[in-house]
Amino acid sequence: METDKAAVSREEVRKLEEDFKMIRLDNICKTYEVGGDIVKALDHVSIHIKEGEFVSIIGPSGSGKSTLMNMIGCLDVADEGSYYLDGIAIEEYSEDNLAMVRNAKIGFVFQNFNLLNRLSAQENVELPLLYKKMTKKERERLVMEALNQVKLTERKGHKPMELSGGQQQRVAIARALVTNPAMILADEPTGNLDSGTGEKIMSLFHELHAKGNTIVLITHDEKVADQAERKIRILDGRVQEIISRQDIKDGKENQ
Repeated sequence: METDKAAVSREEVRKLEEDFKMIRLDNICKTYEVGGDIVKALDHVSIHIKEGEFVSIIGPSGSGKSTLMNMIGCLDVADEGSYYLDGIAIEEYSEDNLAMVRNAKIGFVFQNFNLLNRLSAQENVELPLLYKKMTKKERERLVMEALNQVKLTERKGHKPMELSGGQQQRVAIARALVTNPAMILADEPTGNLDSGTGEKIMSLFHELHAKGNTIVLITHDEKVADQAERKIRILDGRVQEIISRQDIKDGKENQ
């Protein structure tokens, strides 16, 4: 019986370790003062995302999804609650430490691409690596691997203005991948693209997810949100529902 108890204990520890590695927000609250009024942007939000998941967060303008994205991306800190990213208690970190976490753990993809026009695709992708201690040869290897993942090696010497919108977003995704982050955080990644190009970018996210990448996608587009494994709907600073892909197909809510 003692052996069985020990086995159960080890299993419980293993489960706790798995849970600890997930993206984990517990009772997150965030308020802002706007024109003398107090606005509760996030109201006791709790979200758990396991390693390797593809999750979308959807809500209309003013719902709190952008504030939630800033929390997940370590761009802001909560007034109340706790946030663990890959086992790190974020609320205990200083601004300098948060910057280190962002560079090491999170790959950002933005709606407006946020590429530097004076730099080539290769140089834009290389930017996050300049903060790391590595040789130029090693940086070049990682950059080419990232560009290869998004099928854009032949455009490595082109500057953003010489690339289409879809190609610019692929460069941005390569830049997000180059540090091998714990999570890819994408903010409206198809928002500035036509529908056909947007579908190609979503196909790329599916390919990256199939390779084991954890992806959190912020969107207002139901069709985009429905492509994730789970869809988290936020409204008035609160999580309204969490729906799995199967539930999306069945038209049922996942309680």
